[in-house]
Amino acid sequence: MNRTGVLFVGSSGYISAAVLAGAASLKKGLCQRTGMVTEAKEFSALSLPEPEDMVFGGWDIREATAIQSAERFIKSVNLGEEVLSAIKESLADNEADFYKGFATNCGRAIEALASNAAPEPHLKDQLRKLRSDIADFKKRNSVDEAVVVNLASTEPPIEVSGPLLTPEGLFLAMDDDRKDLVRASTLYALASVLEGCPYVNFTPSNGALVPGLVRLAEETGVPVMGNDGKTGETLVKSALIPMFTCRNLEVLSWEGFNMLGNMDGHVLDTPENRESKIISKDALLPKALGYAPHSRVHIHYVPSLDDQKTAWNFIHFKGFMGAKMTMQFVWQGFDSILAAPLVIDLARLSVLAKRRGEAGLMTQLASFFKAPLGVEVHSLHDQYRLLIEYANAASNERVAG
Repeated sequence: MNRTGVLFVGSSGYISAAVLAGAASLKKGLCQRTGMVTEAKEFSALSLPEPEDMVFGGWDIREATAIQSAERFIKSVNLGEEVLSAIKESLADNEADFYKGFATNCGRAIEALASNAAPEPHLKDQLRKLRSDIADFKKRNSVDEAVVVNLASTEPPIEVSGPLLTPEGLFLAMDDDRKDLVRASTLYALASVLEGCPYVNFTPSNGALVPGLVRLAEETGVPVMGNDGKTGETLVKSALIPMFTCRNLEVLSWEGFNMLGNMDGHVLDTPENRESKIISKDALLPKALGYAPHSRVHIHYVPSLDDQKTAWNFIHFKGFMGAKMTMQFVWQGFDSILAAPLVIDLARLSVLAKRRGEAGLMTQLASFFKAPLGVEVHSLHDQYRLLIEYANAASNERVAG
């Protein structure tokens, strides 16, 4: 039986818990594959890895078992104790596959979460440890392929210049222990690429896929993609913006107010971390519209919401004869429930890309991200068409082969 391993950066978080709980529930026949993009008919001939056959592991700076994380998640989304009871045995099987992670240069909000406040080792020692973890995970679980997915809390933005622009510069920064340049997300991505594992950055952290890492992935034959999973407000934006452009309506202002709880909200309550998220969310409008209306994204931490998030958007636009009009929408949902099936999709499609011999940016996955790297297509419809065209081409290759 072909087995696929999936390693999460941030394995104690709600999204990773939702993936584990969801895969276990699928195996038990407790839920359907609703929300999984790869269940569309265009993907049926691709022999993608089955979620039920995936083996999960990963890293976190906090100490929590898979069962404890799943218990918190299940309570937060009101799924009921019977679900946890049904999947506890499956979750327990994963306990040995979770490793201690690093919070190097992640900012005070993230570093404060670490259960161990000891100084971080030399960057080369951290990289060596992460690579050893990946090799150990693959060997013990006898997996054919392993994918690393970054689900960690948002790091502050980093200036991408100098040593981060080339593989050689990146390795030199590692040799010199430049903890001022290299963030933890960079380390996980580097370990993944060096171990031949496809890497997906589901976070806004721009240190995860710096140009030097992308070039290294291209040179070593490893597929990578990011940044920032598109699950809620920005998803709606990327679907709505073409409506205004198709009707030649001028957007004057687009204001977004986001309220969220859970650990993501807690970390984003810190201004330096929140900046990364705002950059990712705010970049869409000018790129998709071709001009820059007044726009501001507000993010507010509301602890009582836990895993729920609410986004209210106010759109002020101008029509015929200069008449000004408004549109508003409210998006409410469970962050982890929206993200989990997409993470499974990304793992499946990353394995497909590796098997097809692809390297570097998986631009066909643009529709999954707020700020997709290497892509200048920003409408959801056009991004999804890229994915379907890719799936059709891959299917035709299988038939021809």
